[in-house]
Amino acid sequence: MARIACNQLIPSFVLPVKSTFCRNHFLLAEKSHFLGVFGIRRRFSSSSSSSKISMSLRAGIVGLPNVGKSTLFNAVVENGKAQAANFPFCTIEPNVGIVAVPDPRLPVLSDLSKSQRAIPASMEFVDIAGLVKGASQGEGLGNKFLSHIREVDSILQVVRCFDDNDIVHVNGKVDPKSDIDVINLELVFSDLDQIEKRLEKLKKGKPKDSQSKLKEEAEKSALEKIQQALMDGKPARSVTLTDFERDAIKHLCLLTMKPIIYVANVAESDLADPGDNSYVKEVMNLASDLQSGMVTVSAQVESELTELAIDERQEYLKSLGVNESGLGNLIRETYNLLGLRTYFTSGEKETKAWTIVAGMTAPQAAGVIHSDFEKGFIRAETVSYDHFVTAGSLAAAREKGLLRSEGKDYIVQEGDVMLFRFNV
Repeated sequence: MARIACNQLIPSFVLPVKSTFCRNHFLLAEKSHFLGVFGIRRRFSSSSSSSKISMSLRAGIVGLPNVGKSTLFNAVVENGKAQAANFPFCTIEPNVGIVAVPDPRLPVLSDLSKSQRAIPASMEFVDIAGLVKGASQGEGLGNKFLSHIREVDSILQVVRCFDDNDIVHVNGKVDPKSDIDVINLELVFSDLDQIEKRLEKLKKGKPKDSQSKLKEEAEKSALEKIQQALMDGKPARSVTLTDFERDAIKHLCLLTMKPIIYVANVAESDLADPGDNSYVKEVMNLASDLQSGMVTVSAQVESELTELAIDERQEYLKSLGVNESGLGNLIRETYNLLGLRTYFTSGEKETKAWTIVAGMTAPQAAGVIHSDFEKGFIRAETVSYDHFVTAGSLAAAREKGLLRSEGKDYIVQEGDVMLFRFNV
């Protein structure tokens, strides 16, 4: 079943949420106008009224067979169950795991507020079975793989950047550029096929009214621009479109419109100084040319980390010359690439991190928690994270004049601690 996640996370998108409460979640109320903390996970969808985003991003991990894709998935996802066997197509169905977004500010706020629990933002990882050349024509399990990619918000393409004679490369040798080209071409071919069919349908159909005609004309214009770019080897996301054109093609869920992060998978010995690895340099240059993100990880190190006690992991990373796990790198780069920000709600019941898009107003940020809070928004009592920590509590921040009362036009800043007042 198609997911609403196909509304790609790209600039000037519009994403709404449902307006019903999730069962077994609750509201802390103060005179019916206090927005406390919810345990609600949202997915992406579309609306003309505001920009809203889910609490849980969904990133698909893709790559050719035996590049370390499933090993990485197993390592970063606590409940990962994929089989990292040394042969193609060992992961036939996509495996999904949810991980907490690391944020050192969350426990600090929770301690200061004496919260009963702290709830981080979350991110879904989907292990999508290995693609091969010809996937867009059904080679291997290609068509199935490509349909799974349509269901994610962003793509993490794992690229092998290590030599190991015991792990057979599907094409016989380690060649990052060739690996990237194979997958990207399959995505391009799939989009070209979809665009060709859609243009043919638009040509035969007749719009019902003037508004439908305008939308179809915008869709046709956008698809023709993208079609030419794809023929030139460029992804759909590189094409300049108007907001109206972008909205008109959103329903197609074009694969090359999705943001991509290239994940250079290196050996443990290269983790501290990846710039010395010629394969990594190649991936870095390609990512820049393709207007994409790039991170370096060692799937093997991530796997070893899972076998250590929590307090031993940081010490192990330091012994390797790095300060952060691959999971932290992946999530940080995803947030940067997609222009995401975090704000907090904090009280005695819960302290919680919420994910929003840069540029969201206070009502839109409230709508991430529930659409009713956007509709009935009155004001947002706001204090920066640093000021909250300095004051020691929301009440103390209010007494010291650090707590601000922000209106509907306020742009939420990274790390804001917010208390929404609303009336519905």
